[in-house]
Amino acid sequence: MKYIHIDHVEQGQHLGKTIFSGNGAILLSEGVQLTVYMITTLKRIGVTMVYIKDPLFEDIEIVDIVSEETKRAVIQRMGETFDSIRSGKDFNTRAFNGSIDNLLDEIMRNKDVLVQLSDIRTKDNEMYVHALNVSMMAVMIGIQLDLPATQLRELAIGAMLHDIGKVEKITDDEAGDSKLHHTWRGFEVLKNKRELSLLIAHVAFQHHERVDGSGTPRQMQGEQIHLYAKITAVANTYDNLLFDESLGRRMLPHEACEHMTALADTHLDREIVIHFLRTVSIYPTGASVRLSTKETGVVVGQHKGLPGRPVVRVVKAESGTDLEVAEIDLAKRTTVFIDSVLA
Repeated sequence: MKYIHIDHVEQGQHLGKTIFSGNGAILLSEGVQLTVYMITTLKRIGVTMVYIKDPLFEDIEIVDIVSEETKRAVIQRMGETFDSIRSGKDFNTRAFNGSIDNLLDEIMRNKDVLVQLSDIRTKDNEMYVHALNVSMMAVMIGIQLDLPATQLRELAIGAMLHDIGKVEKITDDEAGDSKLHHTWRGFEVLKNKRELSLLIAHVAFQHHERVDGSGTPRQMQGEQIHLYAKITAVANTYDNLLFDESLGRRMLPHEACEHMTALADTHLDREIVIHFLRTVSIYPTGASVRLSTKETGVVVGQHKGLPGRPVVRVVKAESGTDLEVAEIDLAKRTTVFIDSVLA
């Protein structure tokens, strides 16, 4: 299957990956034949990228570090947690922790798989998918740093709840009060949860601090910022660069990685950025690319440790109706490079 922009989807094509709502329910199932109405609806609810089945690439397997079932369960639990907070109720910590444990188990089993953030987002589920992605990436960085299991669990929970302070809306009159910044509000919500480590509350509090002291809300710097918050900041920055339209043009993964490298030692901790770059798929499987040879193809395979040198399948039309299919392994073809990613 191929990962393409919604504007390039055509009537009659088949969806390659299931789309979920904010509460984890299925909106459209994998394999459904798309109609004009479906495509229009996907655009209306904020979907920008989708997986489409393609007979030339039907053997491509998108390997995720977490299964669709676990993702759906976590998204559902996040929806319940945030709904409880919105209504002024206490959220179920035991149920939430159970979903985190399942998430951690799967990540540990698949820790050698490169992360690629290809889950289809809608306006309804984007807050929950963002929280899930930040938590997954934070744990992968933590594994690179050899954090023990107890710390990985704290990190996973803190990263999952880093934006919990955004759940309660504030008025324009309140917006100027620094104590009402979502980092402060998140800290206030979490510090009173006795079942959770206070360090988890500090992730919500510090994830917008910068190592050079220019961050918010307290302009902390360097070692004043807790390791969990530094890790979460890196994961949060990457996901925002890819999907947050308020930051301007959404970046492609390779662009976001270059941008984050430039932010090392100012906004982000350099060592953590280096560990992060070892875990992420710069050119996601299914993405269409143009090579330095002027050929176009689709990424069909990855190399752990060489995220910038994937395997690309090129399909050329020969005389008549025959097609020539060739796979170029950029880890071996060292003189060939990816020039651009085709949206």
